[in-house]
Amino acid sequence: MKFVLVTGGVVSGLGKGVTASSIGVVLKACGLRVTSIKIDPYLNTDAGTMSPFEHGEVFVLDDGGEVDLDLGNYERFLDVTLTRDNNITTGKIYQSVLEKERRGDYLGKTVQVVPHITDAVKNWIESVAAIPVDGKEGPADVCVIELGGTVGDIESMPFIEALRQLSFSVGPDNFCLIHVSLIPVLGVVGEQKTKPTQHSVRELRALGLTPHLLACRSAQPLLANTKEKLSQFCHVPIANILNIHDVPNIWHIPLLLRNQNAHHSILQQLNLLSIAAPPDLQAWTKMAETFDNITNSVRIAMVGKYVGLADSYLSVVKALLHACIACSLKPSIEWIAASDLEDDSANLTPEAHATAWETLRNAECVLVPGGFGDRGVRGMILAAKYARENNIPYLGICLGMQISVIEFARSVLGLERANSAEFDTQSPDHVVIFMPEGSRTHMGSTMRLGSRKTLFQTHDCISSKLYSNPEYVNERHRHRYEVNPEVVGFLEEAGLKFVGKDETGKRMEILELPGHPYYVGVQFHPEFKSRPGRPSPLFLGLILAATKQLEAYLNTHQNGS
Repeated sequence: MKFVLVTGGVVSGLGKGVTASSIGVVLKACGLRVTSIKIDPYLNTDAGTMSPFEHGEVFVLDDGGEVDLDLGNYERFLDVTLTRDNNITTGKIYQSVLEKERRGDYLGKTVQVVPHITDAVKNWIESVAAIPVDGKEGPADVCVIELGGTVGDIESMPFIEALRQLSFSVGPDNFCLIHVSLIPVLGVVGEQKTKPTQHSVRELRALGLTPHLLACRSAQPLLANTKEKLSQFCHVPIANILNIHDVPNIWHIPLLLRNQNAHHSILQQLNLLSIAAPPDLQAWTKMAETFDNITNSVRIAMVGKYVGLADSYLSVVKALLHACIACSLKPSIEWIAASDLEDDSANLTPEAHATAWETLRNAECVLVPGGFGDRGVRGMILAAKYARENNIPYLGICLGMQISVIEFARSVLGLERANSAEFDTQSPDHVVIFMPEGSRTHMGSTMRLGSRKTLFQTHDCISSKLYSNPEYVNERHRHRYEVNPEVVGFLEEAGLKFVGKDETGKRMEILELPGHPYYVGVQFHPEFKSRPGRPSPLFLGLILAATKQLEAYLNTHQNGS
């Protein structure tokens, strides 16, 4: 197994994840099989209980792993299916070592960071790297490891030491270190500064790791004398200093690496030049250039709780992007804080209230994504009502589906206090209830999580046609509450149709409103399986409906073309 380690220096948030994914894309384009591991030095065992404001969205894997959003980048870029073990956290490592210690596996030894924690990290990396993630037999050729955080952080020290030991044990031909760093430009002078990178590399070398390549982030392309200076002071050949400057869209990054012969430097370090082919990135180039040349856009109202941070809904944004590109459009996402739509906001913040409603009325479609807690729920209900009554295409995901059920029960069935047991425990009409696949008290790993089967109840519905009429689909879930099976009959009599259910028939998975151009709610999260060039059918349906193309699309697809 060959390892490519991506570390970061100077500041966090440089785009290590996209860089690591892009390196994977280029190596894959050379005919190699690639897997990836993300190391997060935080103490949480997984990302499941972290606020989206704190750490961006929680990405859900097929096996139910709640992981860092960078694993979403890997899955989208490399088109692989990862496991929860591809995300290593300090919490997981310490938990496994402490469990061993309690079982007496260390035979009375004093358990220490070195060697016990570092050995656990190495063993974890080597065993996970061997798990195939691309649907083929046998281990991959290369494992790309991304170390979260910044070199010098206290919490990442045990991982750096473990990776130093790993590089020594696998040998120089099997280990390539790429250090991502920042080259800032000071406003007044306008000169590209190399000193922060020099310090970062010095820190890394003091810890026993020497970078083979530098990936330098900058606003503008690096100047020749900047590269010379970096080479001289960081002990990296000029040919191995890559410049990842700002680009129109992130799909250009693999092309940027290819154009700088990054693959050659990596393959040379890993002694793979003899078996790798020249990188074939034709489809990738076409995708990046197509997006650059699109001029028309579609206005999408995203009504959510965490709209202050785009990373909170990263997979939803990417799924919209994939669907829009398939329709030769650019997504123009209008973020609306759900609480700004509420009546209280008209008195407290009248300007924000007026702006939010104007944005909603100007949108061509409405999307209400998932979320937890009751903040903003009344605003989401108003958005769902507006979309339903005005024939505006609507997609509700997870909480967004529950919102559409609550709204329909209130407005159409006349149940004024209809609500979810999550938001109002005293409501006489619980249309959404706690449906356990776990425990009420412990928050971590208590949900209905991971890939589950949804069976279509009829093929005469929009969602079945969008999925090309299968008997069932497998989509990823992350929720605790579901539509109350006891009210389904009343809702269906009033016109709402539950066209997708789980295998027991008790859990409602997909709802539609016949007679509406596109009013779809899903209990699962279709965004997690959307890929560039292979958009999620339900997101595609939303964009097609918003641009009045859905009927024509369904007709051509029904005819098998």
